[in-house]
Amino acid sequence: MTNKVDLEKFTGQNDFNMWRIKMEALLITQGLGDAIDPVIKSENTEASSSRTPEQMAEIDKKARSTIILSLGDSVIREVAKEKTVAGLWAKLEQLYMTKSLANRLYIKKKIDESKALLLISSLPKSYEHFVDALLYGRQSLSLEEVKSALGTKKLKDKQDNSESESSEGLMARGRSEKREYKGKKQGRSKSKQKHLKCFHCHKEGHFKRDCPERKTKQKEPKEKSGNAAIATEETSFETAEVLIATKEKTQGQWVLDSGCTFHMSPNRNYFTTYQSCDGGMVLMGNNSVCKVVGIGTVSLKMYDDMVRELTQVRHVPELKRNLISIGMRDQTGCVIKAENGTLKVIRGSIVIMKGTKQNGLYVLNGHTTVGEASVTEKSEDKAKLWHLRLGHMSERGLKELKKKGVFGSDKLSSLGFCEDCILGKASRLKFESAVHSTKERLAYIHSDLWGPAQVDSLGGCRYFLSLIDDYSRMVWVYVLKTKDEVLERFKRWKILVETQTSLKVKALRTDNGMEFCNKEFGDFCERHGIMRHKTVIHTPQQNGLAKRMNRTLMDKVRCMLLYSKLPKSLWAEALNTACYLVNRSPSTAIECKTPIELWSGRVADYSKLRIFGCVAYAHVKQGKLEPRALKCRFLGYPDGVKGYRLWCIDLKPPKCIISRDVTFNESEILNNSKATESKEYRSEIKPGSIQFQVESHEQDMIESETEEDAGRVADGSDGVQESEPAENENNSYQLVRDRKRRAVRPPKRYAVADLIAYALTAAQEINEEEPRTYKEAINNRDKLKWKKAMDEEIESLMKNGTWKLIVRPEKRKTVSCKWIFKIKEGISDAEPSRFKARLVARGFTQREGIDFNEIFSPVVKHASIRVILALVAIQDMYLEQMDVKTAFLHGELQEEIVMEQPEGYVVSGKEDHVCLLKKSLYGLKQSPRQWYLKFDSFMTKHAYKRSNYDCCVYFKDIGDGKMIYLMLYVDDMLIACHSINEISHLKDLLSSEFDMKDLGAARKILGMEIIRDRRRKLMFLTQQGYVKKVLLRFGMHEFKSVQTPLANHFKLSAAQCPQTDAEQGKMARIPYSSAVGSLMYAMVLTRPDISHAVSIVSRFMANPGYEHWRAVQWIMRYLKSTMEFGLLYGGLKQEGHKLVGYVDSDFAGDLDKRRSQTCFIFTLGGCTVNWKATLQSVVALSTTEAEYTAAAEAFKEAIWLKGMVSELGAKQETVEVYCDSQSAIHLSKNQTHHERTKHIDVKLHFVRLEVSKGTVKMLKVHTDQNPADMLTKAVPSAKLNFCLSLAGICSF
Repeated sequence: MTNKVDLEKFTGQNDFNMWRIKMEALLITQGLGDAIDPVIKSENTEASSSRTPEQMAEIDKKARSTIILSLGDSVIREVAKEKTVAGLWAKLEQLYMTKSLANRLYIKKKIDESKALLLISSLPKSYEHFVDALLYGRQSLSLEEVKSALGTKKLKDKQDNSESESSEGLMARGRSEKREYKGKKQGRSKSKQKHLKCFHCHKEGHFKRDCPERKTKQKEPKEKSGNAAIATEETSFETAEVLIATKEKTQGQWVLDSGCTFHMSPNRNYFTTYQSCDGGMVLMGNNSVCKVVGIGTVSLKMYDDMVRELTQVRHVPELKRNLISIGMRDQTGCVIKAENGTLKVIRGSIVIMKGTKQNGLYVLNGHTTVGEASVTEKSEDKAKLWHLRLGHMSERGLKELKKKGVFGSDKLSSLGFCEDCILGKASRLKFESAVHSTKERLAYIHSDLWGPAQVDSLGGCRYFLSLIDDYSRMVWVYVLKTKDEVLERFKRWKILVETQTSLKVKALRTDNGMEFCNKEFGDFCERHGIMRHKTVIHTPQQNGLAKRMNRTLMDKVRCMLLYSKLPKSLWAEALNTACYLVNRSPSTAIECKTPIELWSGRVADYSKLRIFGCVAYAHVKQGKLEPRALKCRFLGYPDGVKGYRLWCIDLKPPKCIISRDVTFNESEILNNSKATESKEYRSEIKPGSIQFQVESHEQDMIESETEEDAGRVADGSDGVQESEPAENENNSYQLVRDRKRRAVRPPKRYAVADLIAYALTAAQEINEEEPRTYKEAINNRDKLKWKKAMDEEIESLMKNGTWKLIVRPEKRKTVSCKWIFKIKEGISDAEPSRFKARLVARGFTQREGIDFNEIFSPVVKHASIRVILALVAIQDMYLEQMDVKTAFLHGELQEEIVMEQPEGYVVSGKEDHVCLLKKSLYGLKQSPRQWYLKFDSFMTKHAYKRSNYDCCVYFKDIGDGKMIYLMLYVDDMLIACHSINEISHLKDLLSSEFDMKDLGAARKILGMEIIRDRRRKLMFLTQQGYVKKVLLRFGMHEFKSVQTPLANHFKLSAAQCPQTDAEQGKMARIPYSSAVGSLMYAMVLTRPDISHAVSIVSRFMANPGYEHWRAVQWIMRYLKSTMEFGLLYGGLKQEGHKLVGYVDSDFAGDLDKRRSQTCFIFTLGGCTVNWKATLQSVVALSTTEAEYTAAAEAFKEAIWLKGMVSELGAKQETVEVYCDSQSAIHLSKNQTHHERTKHIDVKLHFVRLEVSKGTVKMLKVHTDQNPADMLTKAVPSAKLNFCLSLAGICSF
């Protein structure tokens, strides 16, 4: 095994002793130590003696090579003549060991130079220029040279002071020298002195040395300065840095220190909140100890004028400096970056602290706000105002315009935090942009198409075309309704710009979209001599300038719409305004000039700019007594008109107008950025709209900003022409426009988009989830409700005698327990939610044969519930619902189980006791079975019969041919009877034995909503609420609905499963299994119409592909259109108590294994009570065999249903099963075997037996009249609706 060691080369300048030790260790590690160390040789005599001379020579050669490779070039030249390791090692020790004279001289020289550097670094800041001049061009420095230079400077300073005192009267006139020279050598004029600026008070007219404020401060008494800490050669440190700080300069400074554990300050008056305490001791760097006397909060005003608070600041009176702990900042999630003498503390994308390096320390750019108001914006500062006027321009752009004086006398300081910029401009890191060397306008044009927009503009446009001149970065946009308008707009633009500039368009850069790469567009460019440059496939970065410009425009559009709270339908107006402002904003690509300046040669006029969306009042003449102005919102600047484009709110309907006589009120939107707007122009935000924006944005990031979010640019030139038709269209539109437009969803980029939709829904569920532990519950905002729920649970357990406390038995393993918390929604909207706490045992710690034996516990079948509900509707019975409180606690345990005491309810004084369980508890493996045995014995003891076909259904004959039914699903019960008195009697009976809760008339069971109309004898079962939750969970609630569960174009097979790791990685992020499971739950309860579709998509749960996921989405889109569908029982469709079945099968519909599908539907009184759609276990060789196999499955179900219905009082001698296969019907009746049927398994011939006995009768039905046909294949919507009507599936 070889260990890789990174050894620094010895160059003659670094420490030889340290290098020597490391080299010896390296050679020993590599087994080459014998070559250099005689001591090692003596210790390893046996090993050395066993080696041959050839082996020793080989070791010597390897050791010499290793040493040579660890030396610098200059050292190798000194020792190159040595051919052995011993000679090489001795030569190195001779040259560089400390005992040599040369090395001692070298070390002495280094110590002398270190003293000189320490002396220089201890000089005050006023010696900064002196230090720069002294070190300039030097490779070394001695202490004597520094002392000599300091003496010279001291003499010169004295001479300068005497000269300044003698010439004080002359300097008062502002002249620096006599006017005795002529020509170019003239004295400083007074006019130039006006532009001088003081770096102390920042006022014009004088230098810092002449500043009156500075001289006043210098006359004030100063405190004594601290002494410099000079590191001498006697110290044990290799290097030392000097910290010189006077109290006058450092008293208010804060040092960003990575060595301190907490924030600390010696000044008590800095704290805004303070609490005296014994905070322990602080160990200083010189091993001294300081005491912490208090803790509190300090407010700091940062470099950006933002006031931020430091919490948990320790008050250490003996400390000399204010310290900010870098470690504490890191613990709060901040990122620390230090570069170019500046240290930044970053949280998210915001720099919250900044420090500058001074004398080796990072000093905070800010100060303590003692007695100051925490005001982050001054009234005279116009930076925020111009930032909004210029469409949320960057701070750098504002500074460039300020330099040009376009803001006049307005004062612009640093721009504060703008939330709308963060929301509108947040993006990934950009690609490096290409550099073009165009020399004139129109030499190179970049173009791109953006769209489609999710919201139509006022003119019905969904796209826009952007064109950018590479030389000037001038931008034009044209909003379009369809993509095929691109060529026509390009022709108009070409004529416009070529007429204005007298130049020709020479080259055009676009992507490979069909709007640019069609024959007509190519022929046009060829005729006019325009060179075409296109991007490589899947490389949109090659058209990065246009795409980045599009993104810049859309960033501004989003910011302006967010800030102004205008509807999204005005995105085209915001786009034209953004383009107008981009052309007047500085660009780094053109040396911070503006595009309009390079294009036209004129500087833009900024005096007419206003904040987008601000309130404006347009002058009108409506009558002598009518108002003379209309209240509007400012939208932009029309092209070719000296006026403003306005969105008039007062007009009905609102529309765009252009006016010159406008009064603006920018302060209203500036001072109240979060104000709400009137309903006329508020944008209605639907629950899914935010999700789709996230999906589009995230997918565009993965696709490198493709068409969806690429960003396009526009000039105001055609914006008026595109938006003006909106006025006429709003007044006289066609009826087809009255229809609500479907939600435009993003392109088929399914993986990340659907993942983000699922993540957003999951995040919402997490925000509303119940506590998971006892500690979370007692710290929850609803802790009082949770505490009450836990108290009720413990009280119920104690009342029931669930356990008794015993001393913990030795060598006996105990079962632990935990609290489970659940918020149960009210059955109706008006009913409040219920907070329930359940104490459960951790059953996974039980051992079979010791803690439990049998654990199986039955529950009522879904088909049994539907059969009884159908009888209830047909016979107009009463239907009541009850719930068993702590149902599992009623079971008697047969095993001895010891459990820990519940958390939060440990009995005081009996902490070492445990609970010996007397009755079953939730979580125990045998609890469900023990509860069922207890309930079963109770019901049979009171003359109730258990059904032979479903052991969770109990019934009793009450006379006159009437019966009372009870269905048990764990702890939920449904009771049905003609007599309400019998139901009340049964409720009393149950309440006498168990702790019951009467829920009244049944309204919801197992997620099925029960809706009854007793007057019409109707009962409706639906899962509308559940389907809504499923659609919301998987982000399908805004998708376009479809009319069939599965379309014919879906040909799903295993060949469509992912084949590569990349495809499997994409599909792994899609909740396919969860979605199919959610659909299955709807299918087995109330939605037989999706049985065929769910049966197909469930076959690919192990390895689903994209096409399979599309099919799942299609099913959800169908559920959206049929959300209110359910099962309708009773009414006019009833046919007595007659049980009828329909069976059908496809042939080899499975594309992978060519198996057929068995499908059947059974109705009771014309109402669907049971259905099935599943693959057959064998491969059928003919349609007859497939139909006969399906009939066998249907017969088994018919026998079970017949027995169930007969036992419940609806006697029926024969069940009719309808089949559309004549051959299968004849085969069930004919005893003769044929060549083509003898291969059919004998077990299927029990169909013939049941037919001969008269239990089941097989009849012919036409395919068009068979409702089971919809379960075998994808059928058209008309056929589907007819089958649904036959099966009693409809809306209520």
